[in-house]
Amino acid sequence: MRTGFEWRMMKTEPLDRLREILRGMEKIAVAFSGGVDSTFLLYVSRLELEDGVLALTLNTPLTPAGEMTEALSLVGEMGVRHLTVSSGIPGGEAFIANPPDRCYICKKELFTLLKEKARQEGFFHLADGTNADDIQDYRPGIRALEELGVRSPLKEAGLTKAMIRQLSFDLGLRGGERPASPCLATRIPFGRKIDLNELAMVARAEKLLRDLGFSECRVRHHGDVARIETTQEMQEKLFRPQVREEILNRFREIGFPYITVDLQGYRRGSLNETIDARTGKDGSI
Repeated sequence: MRTGFEWRMMKTEPLDRLREILRGMEKIAVAFSGGVDSTFLLYVSRLELEDGVLALTLNTPLTPAGEMTEALSLVGEMGVRHLTVSSGIPGGEAFIANPPDRCYICKKELFTLLKEKARQEGFFHLADGTNADDIQDYRPGIRALEELGVRSPLKEAGLTKAMIRQLSFDLGLRGGERPASPCLATRIPFGRKIDLNELAMVARAEKLLRDLGFSECRVRHHGDVARIETTQEMQEKLFRPQVREEILNRFREIGFPYITVDLQGYRRGSLNETIDARTGKDGSI
């Protein structure tokens, strides 16, 4: 990892804006998941504000397996004070019903908890890792963050995911190449109730695929059907006889009688494709 001096020598317009935003807050609590964006935000906040930084990590049944371990490892390397905030399934029955604004329901409750914890620790600014690309997708959770007054310095500075990955590399940050790992509920089609057993099935299936070398992948749970998304470059590997048999056998052990491959390939938020971004309504329901 680079030093504060090296960080300050890195000069671009978005980085200058980010520095100005961080200095304006003086002290900041960062909602830290261990993903690329929140890791970058936490590290540069540490370089810019030194001890005026607190990392807060949510631990819920929706957290992908291994994410908490990775978060603890990364924050330890940075020397940032770190607290964990635990919660059950956020939003109760409203969330479990899995409406198109599920992310809003979840973020509103969980970030309310984080904001309260931050204030208890003397931090009056809470920030998250939303970046400039995120506003291009259907993201009702962003509305919840705005209502709560949560800051998104990366988005405000105009930093895209590609820029953040490159800057993470330049700063020597571990994990800058990690694929996105959003909440497991994003694997369940809107209108199908969220079930913890189904989320566990998804987590096991995706771990199997990653262990087989599919670093960018999703398993969407459609009842009896598992829909596999991976990059188009990797789709050929799925049909190699040994790999195909391994996936078929293991997915059936997990509980999926039928396994399909999405020919469009992996893409962020594929279950949002039925959503009208203007109305937030699901046209498939």
